[in-house]
Amino acid sequence: MEFFAFAWVNDPQIWLSLLTLTALEIVLGIDNLVFIAILTGRLPAHQRALGRKVGLSLALITRLMLLAALAWIVGLTAPVITLADHAFSWRDIILITGGLFLLYKATVEIGDVVEGDHEAPDSPLGAAGITFRGVVLQIAVIDIIFSLDSVITAVGMADHLWVMVVAVVIAMIIMIIASTPLANFVSNHPTVKMLALSFLLLIGMLLIADGFGMHVPKGYVYFALGFSIAVESLNHWVRNRRKKVKAS
Repeated sequence: MEFFAFAWVNDPQIWLSLLTLTALEIVLGIDNLVFIAILTGRLPAHQRALGRKVGLSLALITRLMLLAALAWIVGLTAPVITLADHAFSWRDIILITGGLFLLYKATVEIGDVVEGDHEAPDSPLGAAGITFRGVVLQIAVIDIIFSLDSVITAVGMADHLWVMVVAVVIAMIIMIIASTPLANFVSNHPTVKMLALSFLLLIGMLLIADGFGMHVPKGYVYFALGFSIAVESLNHWVRNRRKKVKAS
């Protein structure tokens, strides 16, 4: 039947856009996943898994709400204020605000790792002064920033709303599955945690630069992070071999 409802099944363009967009959504969600892993790592042990699930669920809800308001999303790119001959849109203002928040949060976390109570973040009772509600609120704030970036990419990549929605949902399911191993890895390796915080500093700077009209592809940051983790993995392997040699 010409108008058969499932004609899209045989359309390779739709499948290609779905696969491509899903992959991009996962890549764009890495920074959000790292942020959630670091924040929830300061919660009591019994709340960390729930915190990650709540955080990623909020990210999914935010993305779906933004997709449902595509006309509003497009309107966010219109200039609303001009400073020093540079026009800023609401999108720019949101990105700059989010970037400053990430710089502040990552700096505070780095200071705590270097000078604070080293046992507190990974202890069963969690870090002092950290509440579940406070962590969820911070995740909700930064989810708006990362979701905006993600949805704008989705709008530019696909022509069908349902393709965007399916891609976002699939990406979030994969991120939820990956969140626990990532959080445990970051928590158990202090040097990797420092690399992750440095990664958040870079992302914060990228958001601010993007807000001022200077777009830098995130691929450069992802490559730098991946290279750093590869070097640290080699160091970890060398340290383990030395320990085995000494033990024998």
